[in-house]
Amino acid sequence: MATLSREDRRRRRHARVRRRVVGTSERPRLAVFRSNRHIFAQIIDDTAGRTVAAASTVEPELRDGRTGSTEGAASVGRLVASRALALGVRRVVFDRGGFQYHGRIAALADAAREAGLEF
Repeated sequence: MATLSREDRRRRRHARVRRRVVGTSERPRLAVFRSNRHIFAQIIDDTAGRTVAAASTVEPELRDGRTGSTEGAASVGRLVASRALALGVRRVVFDRGGFQYHGRIAALADAAREAGLEF
């Protein structure tokens, strides 16, 4: 059997997480994706199949800082939380996307909690 690539292993972990984590209209899913250079966060209502709010370090207001760092991830967490709260979303379920809950993923989650999201 051939060995799986790092990305394939992450996708398998993400599939395991997604079996349990489902976003509803009452509690949408806060999905996180981390690349080497950027971090992305979306709040998704899986029942309606639509993205409620999103933020990433690719956006011009966050691009001037360090995009691949925990500071950049924390700023994305604060921004996605403020956008969600403006739309009336207060409670979410966290989808770490198969990534280890550590570093930039944990920084984004902690900043979103501090900004007012509950999960």
